Amino acid sequence: MTRHLVRRAADLPEPPYDQLGYRRRALVDEDDGSVHTGFGVCELRPDGAVPAHVHSYEESFHVLDGTVILDVPEGACLLEEGDYGILPTGVPHAWRGAGDTVARWADMLAPVPRARYGYDTQTVPALPSRLPVRIDVRDPRTRNFGRFEPAQMDPGKQSQDLLAVSASMRTALLVYSGITVKMMVDSDLGAVASTMFMVQYAPDGVAGTHDHPFEETYYFLEGMADAAFDGETYRLGPGDCAWAGAGCVHGFANAGTGPLRWLETQAPQPPPRHSYRFTRDWEYLREALES
Repeated sequence: MTRHLVRRAADLPEPPYDQLGYRRRALVDEDDGSVHTGFGVCELRPDGAVPAHVHSYEESFHVLDGTVILDVPEGACLLEEGDYGILPTGVPHAWRGAGDTVARWADMLAPVPRARYGYDTQTVPALPSRLPVRIDVRDPRTRNFGRFEPAQMDPGKQSQDLLAVSASMRTALLVYSGITVKMMVDSDLGAVASTMFMVQYAPDGVAGTHDHPFEETYYFLEGMADAAFDGETYRLGPGDCAWAGAGCVHGFANAGTGPLRWLETQAPQPPPRHSYRFTRDWEYLREALES
């Protein structure tokens, strides 16, 4: 049984734009065996739009390029590269093009949308067109959003100014074994079914093989990775995407001389204990018992 998926940027087809100037490239969906994760990259032309709709799943996003306006019942938000957020289940929302270039964002949908139920999406009456505001973690209208800055991945450059853009202590920087993690979307931001965060490996960064009781997706943004999934190895770089199902044994190492960075998601949300099962721990126990 295959419990992982790798999609390379060079092999991904270009879907056509719809009549409103929107398109989405699905990278992980139910056809891949996923139950909890839908993942894709969306594009919207400056004059494009996605009419108001609701989902029976939650949707988190991270803006990769350009500028886009997101309309929700509380108001409108102007999103730029680096912005992220969560749209809870059942919240009406719409997207509007902005700026001079195509806007591009990654989205994570949890649980996976089902084709037999119309992809669990329904159109709703149009939302009022209001002047958009920028993200402010102290503004209740943007309480489900945040902003990522590349400098947040550098432990030596942490400052109160940079930390101030975190919506909670849970989004503080975690550093271990040459690996830096910046939490973005979590329960404190309003998510209940998933998480989204940024991961960066130093040149010597390595994560030993392990597995989880949940699904993970990795969208590579910078550098080169040596990735292992259930005994198969891959060299992955910018634009490539990988998915590990529950129980898939996987590990990573930085294959380059510079930083390695990717966007990662988990669904369902990890349990408070036993989220990781490391191969090395069980090998140690086996050797101890044999001796």
